[in-house]
Amino acid sequence: MTTVRDVVEVLETAYPPELAESWDAVGLVCGDPAERVSRILVCVDPVESTVDEALEVDAELVVAHHPLLLRGVHGVPASTPKGGLVHRLVRGGAALFCAHTNADSAEPGVSDALAEALGLTPVGPLAPNPDGRTGIGRIAELPDAEPFETFVKRVAAALPATAGGVRAAGDPKRPIRTVAVSGGAGDGYLDAATRAGVDAFVTADLRHHPASEHLAAPDVPALVDVSHWASEWPWCEQAAAILRDVLGGTVEVIVSTRRTDPWRFSG
Repeated sequence: MTTVRDVVEVLETAYPPELAESWDAVGLVCGDPAERVSRILVCVDPVESTVDEALEVDAELVVAHHPLLLRGVHGVPASTPKGGLVHRLVRGGAALFCAHTNADSAEPGVSDALAEALGLTPVGPLAPNPDGRTGIGRIAELPDAEPFETFVKRVAAALPATAGGVRAAGDPKRPIRTVAVSGGAGDGYLDAATRAGVDAFVTADLRHHPASEHLAAPDVPALVDVSHWASEWPWCEQAAAILRDVLGGTVEVIVSTRRTDPWRFSG
């Protein structure tokens, strides 16, 4: 019998909690470690639609990338949005586990999954930890250089479609061979991408002023801005594959395809 505890051990081996940032909240959020698990749902966001999905498929465990309770709370009453999700999960017999910045820094982790989805080969972390192997973001390479406009189409074709789509800044004809990627909000790593000397930087949630100031400098990477959710969704299959492999098929692992990007349409 596979238990919640067994699954947590697999996930914490793949995504060690000690890799999480000090402000983060990772690990088992709710659920009994001794309970049996036969079906797991893996998703980016623990929100109403993915909780709906988990209960519809009778999953006993939800594995999410984003934390449900990131900031300190003093209670989880069912009358609040997040408290309501906790109550629904508990009543439905489903535990919740979150792997956030520990999954970002792990090797392989979120940015490895993003790089591989784009047809890139990761060669090292963008912002390395002292071990030189783990860390936020990845530097990666294309097999052959291609024009920036072609690379942007590659990104758009590889990731799930969202209302915001894929935005790009740079010379459309610029040859792209080396690329930095960082799943999730990445404008804090613009300088790291520049220091790495890559041709392009793919990330999410690029803000106006940091992007504008970056582009005003000479010899900087071209920018590709994608949806936060879309940039992290490839990780779901990575985590699912680890669970299937280590647990030897004793549980069914489902990757959620429900779009939890908050933007629904564009004008």
